[in-house]
Amino acid sequence: MTSAFAELFAVHDAFRGIHMAGRTDHWILSDAFALHGVSPASALLKRFHDVYLRHLTTELEKPHARKMVMPGVRVLLDTLSAREDVYLALLTGNFEASARAKLEYFDLWKYFACGAFGDEAPDRNGLLPKAIARVAACGGPSTSTHEAIVIGDTPLDVACAAASGARSIAVATGSFTVDQLRDAGADVTFTDLSDTARVLDAIDALAG
Repeated sequence: MTSAFAELFAVHDAFRGIHMAGRTDHWILSDAFALHGVSPASALLKRFHDVYLRHLTTELEKPHARKMVMPGVRVLLDTLSAREDVYLALLTGNFEASARAKLEYFDLWKYFACGAFGDEAPDRNGLLPKAIARVAACGGPSTSTHEAIVIGDTPLDVACAAASGARSIAVATGSFTVDQLRDAGADVTFTDLSDTARVLDAIDALAG
């Protein structure tokens, strides 16, 4: 995002001081536009999306120490995708195209038939109802937000669940500790998702 902003608007390190964890890309970009006096016109947003995706694709191909799938994620997705009583959907603050690029790189996109993305709401709290509606439109079950379980790694993920009456599982593989996530109101917290049996037990307990 920093490289794309510099290329388009000649502003370097444009996102310094802008909080990113758990926020939507739309929200983050709007703050950068406001900070640097850039007009948030739709044409500029489209140009930014395209240039950002190009830089992201290049960045994904570079060696990077943190470019990895977190412990337990793939096994958990394999297990949940095989269950008939679970429907997996993606809820992310990323723009849809960039989310797809990131997940396809790790062969994780295939687990999610649909979802809600940062293109669709500046506020992350608006994404869960959109995800639920998208699931139904994709041929999945018609459910309420109260039946959803949000799994994330930031207090804003926890808040997103709570805003729509959903339950939350928070995992401390990002920038926040277990204590911080618990204090944010997460129903269940884990250090990581490596203990698949415990995570499944937590999902089943929250689902009733």
